[in-house]
Amino acid sequence: MRSTESTDFELFVAACSARLLRSAYLLTGDLGEAEDLLQTALEKAYRRWARIRQTDVPEAYVRKMMVNAATDSWRRHRRPSDVDIDDVRLPTVLDLELEAVPARAALLDGVRQLPVGQRAVLVLRYFDDLTEAETAKTLGCSIGTVKSQHARAMSRLRALLPAEGTSS
Repeated sequence: MRSTESTDFELFVAACSARLLRSAYLLTGDLGEAEDLLQTALEKAYRRWARIRQTDVPEAYVRKMMVNAATDSWRRHRRPSDVDIDDVRLPTVLDLELEAVPARAALLDGVRQLPVGQRAVLVLRYFDDLTEAETAKTLGCSIGTVKSQHARAMSRLRALLPAEGTSS
């Protein structure tokens, strides 16, 4: 790799690693696994950086690498659909909208209970702020699948969360 490409990759990692780690953590539910997932994706990205840096959004490319690796891991290990996310260990990325949600703890608890596919859709759509098309591209599925997984996830969350105006 040329020196300019190496420097460009280092700048990319510095700019995006906190967001990517947060996504990896929300996908895996374990900080150690998230760090491993991100490290693996960044290693692969480094080897392909000359091509990746020419894409419109290199961060999306690396995020897709992480989602694919996490999905492969879920399939290999047949992990249970619940992921225990310790909110205190969640990598810090200021999210004022989430902080303003009165039932934040209940929301994160509900997300923990979602099946893998539904959780991945919500992480990509709301935490990573991707469009339906970008989410479908990242997950390697159709926009219709993203919409149906989203609808099922939202329905499940509505059933799990306390109704607005009631105390929890």
